[in-house]
Amino acid sequence: MRGYPLKTAQARALSGHLRGGGVVAYPTESCYGLGCDPRNPRAVAQLLKLKGRPRSKGLILIADRFERLAPYLRPVPPAELPRLLAAWPGPHTWLLPARRRPWLTGRHATLAVRVTAHPVAAGLCAQLGMALVSTSANRSGARPATSARQVCAVFGQNVVLVEGRVGTRKRPSTVMDFASGKILRA
Repeated sequence: MRGYPLKTAQARALSGHLRGGGVVAYPTESCYGLGCDPRNPRAVAQLLKLKGRPRSKGLILIADRFERLAPYLRPVPPAELPRLLAAWPGPHTWLLPARRRPWLTGRHATLAVRVTAHPVAAGLCAQLGMALVSTSANRSGARPATSARQVCAVFGQNVVLVEGRVGTRKRPSTVMDFASGKILRA
């Protein structure tokens, strides 16, 4: 889809595609991402199949604001919210205790979540009114796609492409365990 923000008809079509279990590719801070509706286990299974990624690893959810992520998480103590929110929006992913959704968490009791600062990724979440699964647009073990052309070469008609510029980050987001403070990916 060209021309972000999406026109009303485009947004309706993309929303229907996602509700129906479809996968979307969109630019993020460091590469193109693949996403789907996190409420739909079949959509998540389709995304994992496209990537060749094992379900056991778990996934990241992104949103334009924390409130869209909260339904997937166990309640965060109010005293801890300022620490959580201080890193957002931005390329900082927290591992937080998850509500039981094994299609998202894999073998983990936590879920990776991020409030993205990328204008297209955040805008999609805002315009669609939902969080998105977000994983790099690549086959498992390959380099992530950094252009629309690369996404099309790898995934073709299997995804709806939302074109835009990838951010300037050279590395994926930092991943940190909220409970321990341990950095898992710098």
